[in-house]
Amino acid sequence: MSQKIRIDRVRLEQFCTDVFIKLGLPQDEAQDSAEILVAADARGIESHGVGRLWRYKNGLQKGIMKGGILPTTLQETPISLVLDANGAMGLSLSKRTMAKTIEKARVAGAAFSSVRNSNHFGIAGFYSEMAAREDMIGIGMTNTAALGVPTFGRKAMFGTNPIAFSIPAHDGRIFTLDMATTVVTRGKIEVYDRENKPLPSGWAVDTRGKGTSDAHRLLEDMLYQRGGGLLPLGGEGELLSGYKGYGLAEVVDILTAILSGGVFGQAVIDSQATSARVCHFFGALRLDLFRDAEAIKSDMDRLLTDLEMAEPAEGCERVYYAGLKEHEAEAESAHFGVPISEKVALQLKQIGEELGVEPPIIS
Repeated sequence: MSQKIRIDRVRLEQFCTDVFIKLGLPQDEAQDSAEILVAADARGIESHGVGRLWRYKNGLQKGIMKGGILPTTLQETPISLVLDANGAMGLSLSKRTMAKTIEKARVAGAAFSSVRNSNHFGIAGFYSEMAAREDMIGIGMTNTAALGVPTFGRKAMFGTNPIAFSIPAHDGRIFTLDMATTVVTRGKIEVYDRENKPLPSGWAVDTRGKGTSDAHRLLEDMLYQRGGGLLPLGGEGELLSGYKGYGLAEVVDILTAILSGGVFGQAVIDSQATSARVCHFFGALRLDLFRDAEAIKSDMDRLLTDLEMAEPAEGCERVYYAGLKEHEAEAESAHFGVPISEKVALQLKQIGEELGVEPPIIS
């Protein structure tokens, strides 16, 4: 495993912002995109962080992604919104769409948005937490290129299709479940490929539908649709309930793509240079629809504290609730800097040299 290098968060965000501006994004879109990318690394989710900057660079340079693009409103009601993103940057577009969803929910109590023809939007939890900070339940989802193999299958038929759900407690604590509906994300496979590490058993299958540990071969097989892919959450077959993850992945495709009229399932395809056009879904529900918001947050305080205080299993140090590890990592990043690998640092240096942007690290 390559050594981690820590970079001041402000410096890293500024570097990514400058790169995005060089690639043609307006200032506000560049800042939003940089903020969301760096947030992933700050939370320890390196699979969705600045290691993906080269994909955005390629996408913008090839015109697959575009800056300054206004989405088309396909349908709108006081509690719903359906957009065609027209190939806009998924990061900034999603932040603005969730903000609009929250605005509607403030008035109506709850609101939902479905978006088609967009691009990769980073970590789903970023958007669900936007609502949680407004005393709401937040929901964020996206479909992805077909990478997941259905139970009893050997060919990818759905994406990693992450789901995020957030609800606040007091003192800034938030329960955030942000999970792929496959055992792991492709980004995690890319991390293992960069580190030349074998994949753990139970993560993925090859073109025959049999387990594989070869990260590089798996990535190529998925890219060129030769067969093979990631297993659904739960794993292979029925014994460990992989069909549950498979079903959840399809729910995401329905809410993101079927509702918006977008592309779904095996038709969502990446190219060698960049990512596929994808679809998103966002939701916000005010806590006071159900009872006093402060009472709900007080009960959340007790729930989260009970979970933190739960007796750990033998050989384990502590019990976590969903989102706690990421929030603790973010606090550490604020103090010590955002961790990235040496290989990602080199990528950033190369991108900076190509575009004439001073890199945040000089090696």
